[in-house]
Amino acid sequence: MSTYSLSDGLASGAPRTSRVPLLASWIRESGAGVLASVAWIALGLSCLWWQDVGDWSRTHSLGIAAFIIAALALFGTVGADYLGSAGQALHKRAPWLVALGVFLTVWEVATAKFAWLPLQFFPPPQAIIEVYTDDLPKLLDSVLASIKLQLGGYLIGATIGFLTGVSIGWSRAVGYWVHPVLRFIGPLPATAWLPIAFFTFPSSWSASTFLIALATGFPVTVLTWSGVASVSNAYYDVARTLGAKPSFLVLKVAIPAALPHVFVGLFMGLGSSFAVLVVAEMIGVKAGLGWYLQWAQGWAAYANMYAALIVMSLLCSGAITLLFAIRDRLLVWQKGTVKW
Repeated sequence: MSTYSLSDGLASGAPRTSRVPLLASWIRESGAGVLASVAWIALGLSCLWWQDVGDWSRTHSLGIAAFIIAALALFGTVGADYLGSAGQALHKRAPWLVALGVFLTVWEVATAKFAWLPLQFFPPPQAIIEVYTDDLPKLLDSVLASIKLQLGGYLIGATIGFLTGVSIGWSRAVGYWVHPVLRFIGPLPATAWLPIAFFTFPSSWSASTFLIALATGFPVTVLTWSGVASVSNAYYDVARTLGAKPSFLVLKVAIPAALPHVFVGLFMGLGSSFAVLVVAEMIGVKAGLGWYLQWAQGWAAYANMYAALIVMSLLCSGAITLLFAIRDRLLVWQKGTVKW
């Protein structure tokens, strides 16, 4: 990104013939930021200019917030040369700010202002904001319940899957007995075990934890097993030549070499566990985001449902980002090869 500002060129007395290319260059580099500001100003005007067809208390707040974002986008565009990395980040994300501003403006006009879409199923943006302000305690309780359930089941499944995968990949005897069981149980969707799990376990919480662990454990087991089995025998031969014991071969040779495969399994297990989490909470658990979605659907509170979906998406994305950060910390040599 250029560090030469338009004002510097004009103030330095540059020839008139050179000002046109400078202006064109500035527009090309900063046009997205200016458009982003215009899009958010349009959202603010659409909120405050027309009357709502319904009764929503956060319309004025949404309009003011839109004007603030527009001002920040314009300030970041004009002063990008002085903002360093923050200016570069804004410049990179400016097209997305344009798209988001246009989307919210169209959404606001098509729902709250002219009701082109049925409001029962398509609430306006301010209705979702009302959920985050008025129903925040219940939503936070659901988020905490989902995090506890997801984290417990995921850690159990990842731990058991990792240990099982290492055992199968290292020991032929273990592989002889466990591999057929894995081929029988693994391909079945974890949700197919719902009736058995809720009948077998003493509580819906423990049954849901089992299902999440099952959904996590299978991909972790298979990928860990694949990673351990694919380690070159030359590594073991060198370690044995230096006097390494079997425990050293497992802990210091096999597992470190298999870590790239292990993290692929962890990523796959994370996605599967979130899917099972929602289903389990909808059916048996009396708390969590899945339960909140079911409750909102039962009361036809679609604004609450969309608000919960947004929170769920942010949680899943945040968990994947955290797992990527751990992977990049442990596998420094592979940092940047796969990005999220």
